[in-house]
Amino acid sequence: MRIVPHILGAAIAAALISTPVFAAELTGTLKKIKESGTITLGHRDASIPFSYIADGSGKPVGYSHDIQLAIVKAVEKDLGMKEGELKVKYNLVTSQTRIPLVQNGTVDVECGSTTNNVERQQQVDFSVGIFEIGTRLLSKKDSTYKDFADLKGKNVVTTAGTTSERILKSMNADKQMGMNVISAKDHGESFQMLESGRAVAFMMDDALLAGEMAKAKKPTDWAVTGTPQSFEIYGCMVRKGDAPFKKAVDDAIVATYKSGEINNIYTKWFSSPIPPKGLNLMFPMSDELKALIANPTDKAADDKTAEKKS
Repeated sequence: MRIVPHILGAAIAAALISTPVFAAELTGTLKKIKESGTITLGHRDASIPFSYIADGSGKPVGYSHDIQLAIVKAVEKDLGMKEGELKVKYNLVTSQTRIPLVQNGTVDVECGSTTNNVERQQQVDFSVGIFEIGTRLLSKKDSTYKDFADLKGKNVVTTAGTTSERILKSMNADKQMGMNVISAKDHGESFQMLESGRAVAFMMDDALLAGEMAKAKKPTDWAVTGTPQSFEIYGCMVRKGDAPFKKAVDDAIVATYKSGEINNIYTKWFSSPIPPKGLNLMFPMSDELKALIANPTDKAADDKTAEKKS
């Protein structure tokens, strides 16, 4: 039977359209995911409301995690897998272990509250930004410790392995403030030190401080205050130099922005009651985040902070 050329052409085109996006060129993480049928997600246990464990299941929830799940669905589709076919494995990370676990392949993609900066870009690649914050203070609403200049000679807590720790220690040395900088293992422990009176202020990203404040015994006793010491962009981390996988992650995030689904995710975690206590952070979306969503970028936070200061 003779095949009419234009019919053959149409058949080839249809076959190409139905072929998974990466089928002919699978390498790196995408190849690993396809062959294993599993994607490993790095998550936090106490970065409220970005990535945290809210119940006894051990599974994470949060704003960043919802974006992470959108990435999983997109990768699954890109690889030509059926919905739900790609298995998800969860791997808990901390501020100290998150980069090494991405580098050594234990974690495929980490989405939590990780700042994209020049130093970290030497070790891993970052997706387009998923959030923007300012580093500020959490202190008692009726205390006299309202800004960084008020902290001379005082106990100030922050979380180990974070950019806030680096900024606070640098400020302490440069300005000879005589602060006792306490580096707690995670955000929950940092807040416990503040709540128990072992520190007069807790320095961290403003959105994370709002999350800690919301789970306090009396949230109204606390206030996020102080002049931002940096403006930082969170991104999802992937292994360095794996361009196809980074593109898949970026495309999934941008699609979430363009569809408007990001607004539903934001409202769910920042303007509605969240688990485990059903508290509302009442943290409106900033103009900076709106701009990031409108114009996604994977630029390092250091560069963006410099632009704001110039």
